[in-house]
Amino acid sequence: RQDWQRLGVAAVVWDAAVVLSAYLEMGGIDLRDRSVIELGAGTGLLGIVATLLGLLDLKHCIPNALFMTSTTCLRYILPYHLGARVTITDREAALEFLESNVRANLPSELHSRAVVKELTWGKDLANFPPGAFDVVLGADIIYLEETFTELLQTLEHLCSEQTVILLSCRIRYERDNNFLKMLRGHFSVYEVHYDSSKDVHIYKAQRHSHKDDF
Repeated sequence: RQDWQRLGVAAVVWDAAVVLSAYLEMGGIDLRDRSVIELGAGTGLLGIVATLLGLLDLKHCIPNALFMTSTTCLRYILPYHLGARVTITDREAALEFLESNVRANLPSELHSRAVVKELTWGKDLANFPPGAFDVVLGADIIYLEETFTELLQTLEHLCSEQTVILLSCRIRYERDNNFLKMLRGHFSVYEVHYDSSKDVHIYKAQRHSHKDDF
């Protein structure tokens, strides 16, 4: 669901979210049994997709899983915490809308795997353990120059040396490139995908000590 009139840019599914969701679906990164956080989630599309993709391949985990219904399989594996643990974040004003989308688009068996939480960049970091996430996702969150310093501070707080960041965006203005330069001062950054039909880039980043892991 989208709601431009009430929440503006926070309640629109942008192309960058669609492209990054498709990249994840194509196996761009393994989300199974990972701790994942989405920044500036808006409608929650990315976090919802990450939750669904984060389930382990059932036929490799459960004997005769191919002969079960999908609902039975979900109920069987969830108690063993095999799926991704996804935290979906945005500012306080967007949380009610975000929560409603997450609940409406995930089966009830997966609701416990996706937590909606307030995060204003640079301000709510004490509520998030430092370096606790395996994957950080962000779609079209690089556009307000006045937020760049706080966004970078937030990424540094959330990431360990093993954390992988995936950011998707259009490069609309020179300031967008300026953020990438700021990011490269703290992380190794590589473009891993470009969707020419939507003019969306996907960048993968990790702390410098792991630059050879890409």
